[in-house]
Amino acid sequence: MKTRPPASLLVVWVLTRTLLLLCVFGVVTVPGPDVTSDVSVIYHGWSDVLRTGTFPLDDVTWQYPPAAAVAILSPALLPFLEYASAFFLLAFLADAAVFFMLLYVAERQGKARRGVWVWVVGLPLLGQTVYARYDVMVTAVAVAALLAAARHPRAAGVLTAVGAMLKVWPVLLLIGTRRGRATREAWGAAALTAAGIAGVCALAMPGAFAFLTFQRDRGTEVESLGALVFHVARRFGWSGTVQLNYGSVEFLGPYVDLVSALAQGLTVLGFGWLVLWRLRARAWGSATPADAGLVAVLLFTTTSRVISPQYMVWLVGVAAVCLLFRESRMTLPVWLVLAASLVTFLEFPVWFGHVVASDTQGLLLMLVRNGLLVAATLSACHRLWRATVTEPRRAERTPLPRQATDERSVPA
Repeated sequence: MKTRPPASLLVVWVLTRTLLLLCVFGVVTVPGPDVTSDVSVIYHGWSDVLRTGTFPLDDVTWQYPPAAAVAILSPALLPFLEYASAFFLLAFLADAAVFFMLLYVAERQGKARRGVWVWVVGLPLLGQTVYARYDVMVTAVAVAALLAAARHPRAAGVLTAVGAMLKVWPVLLLIGTRRGRATREAWGAAALTAAGIAGVCALAMPGAFAFLTFQRDRGTEVESLGALVFHVARRFGWSGTVQLNYGSVEFLGPYVDLVSALAQGLTVLGFGWLVLWRLRARAWGSATPADAGLVAVLLFTTTSRVISPQYMVWLVGVAAVCLLFRESRMTLPVWLVLAASLVTFLEFPVWFGHVVASDTQGLLLMLVRNGLLVAATLSACHRLWRATVTEPRRAERTPLPRQATDERSVPA
């Protein structure tokens, strides 16, 4: 893959992105529900409310940190276009920004082009959803933070905080910051930036943190790992229902609260494992920040009560940064993420009706997609631990060969 000239990267990127734009603008029709309605109806409605000087306090579908208002209002930058068209073009520009950032680092800093290929090929596997959600904009900020981490930890901290105030998850990237001065600079800059953004938003507009209540009350979404319990239970007479709830299609009924609580418990355990890893890690290579970031985002995504298709955009972006580094251990997890991305497109939007119905086809799709995510998560955790904990400890315990010991004892 790395032997192909950069021109091939550009050609494939242009062709695939043209197809995505044709899909969101309705020139090419994809089977399943219209994924662009979130932009033309929900985002546009939020934009109208935000322009009045307040957050959508009475809308339970507003479940995002306060800086998300910037993304929702961003189509105003293109006043000559109607809201949805402007949003799609801005999402495209965010995609382009990621592409050129990755390409610049690969070419100018001698990194592997395979990381650029992950973004070029991986993003369109998710279909037109990537331009119909603001997650690609958040991912652009997160990728910039990861790329800056090695040389500019303060800048990485600022970018991470901006991303977190857009959609929380980029804060997970801080877990991989090299211990010592880099951590102090990055974490300190992130804390100050987040506090500053939060303070400005809280003072400028009412309801900046109403999203916390709406997130707390969410249930188990039909695409999540925990939802597999109810997909199977429906086939044996489970009395619950599937309804649009808090902005997503969720299971409602007996034992849903229990499964949701277990999912949150798994998330807590995952974060506990990350803390333990950070305390036990002995070696920190150039790929470690990105590898640890991918592990953290995988743990958060896989254990979430809601695995919306756009969550996969985050994983593809972080995975692309990982494979820029030739020493990265994440090759297998990245391939599993790409496979899961393709299956995600098949389950939403193409065959989403089967998923909602919990029929055989829908159940198989969710088993495969979530199974791939679980495999990617476990593999990534194992590889990160082995590279930074197990192998360095083993090297410390292994005595030097006798000849090497004798040579070291001879005075220069």
